[in-house]
Amino acid sequence: MSKIKKWVPYVLLVVVSLISLFPFYMMVTMSTFKTENMFKTIPLYFSDYLINNLKTVLASNFLKSYLNSLIVSCTATILCTLISAMIGYSLVAYNFKLKKFLQNLIMLTMMVPVQLGVVGYMIEMRTMHMTGTMFPMILIWLANGFGAYWMMQYIESSFPLELVESARVDGSGEIHTFFRIVLPCIKPGLLTLILLIFLWSWNSYLVPLVFVNDNSTMTIPIYIKSLGNAYMTDYAAQITGLTIATIPLLLLFIAGSKNFIKGLTAGAVKG
Repeated sequence: MSKIKKWVPYVLLVVVSLISLFPFYMMVTMSTFKTENMFKTIPLYFSDYLINNLKTVLASNFLKSYLNSLIVSCTATILCTLISAMIGYSLVAYNFKLKKFLQNLIMLTMMVPVQLGVVGYMIEMRTMHMTGTMFPMILIWLANGFGAYWMMQYIESSFPLELVESARVDGSGEIHTFFRIVLPCIKPGLLTLILLIFLWSWNSYLVPLVFVNDNSTMTIPIYIKSLGNAYMTDYAAQITGLTIATIPLLLLFIAGSKNFIKGLTAGAVKG
């Protein structure tokens, strides 16, 4: 009986993993079907139409859109993570007026849906003559309430401020302390935020939909939605494009899964 109890969690873990991975498996198998045949049966097996779907996906602007998404996501992730870390560190390590107000304001911004600010953001970008470029898709991630709140909570729970005080006593400047002492110590939190921001910016659809007005600035979600012609939507090609689009996300999560889990669980147990 004890052996059975020992194996029950592993069996449940395998079952839950298979259920979670099944949609991804279905996406891969559906990418090998023709659109007309995809809905005739449940595509549990692989078909022979993958090459044709790949030709459809790669026929026009896919590589350019792929590169645009990489540029937008990588730039937004780096800048958002750096700014969020600076905000989180400053709200934890320094005491100043309106500190509590700023902390509450950051939490309030997380409660406002992005859709409510799109119109105002569009007017702002038009005033700054940035429409028709990739800047609106990047700049929107710089002031990220979740990123600032995440880093603030992570630094407060997992980073000993005594290190900063010791560095100041030794004559270290604030910038040097932040980049050489603080950032290396909060690496799990940074990598967790990097994974999340990259995922959200890569999959972002609403903002590119509003600001993309030509093929030169098209990102992957907009390009995949455009696959097809005036008479039908090529669902098989769209699913093939989605399968290819998941490759950077899979590689990123595989490379950072250890630190991602460590960052999520940091601060859960104190003492």
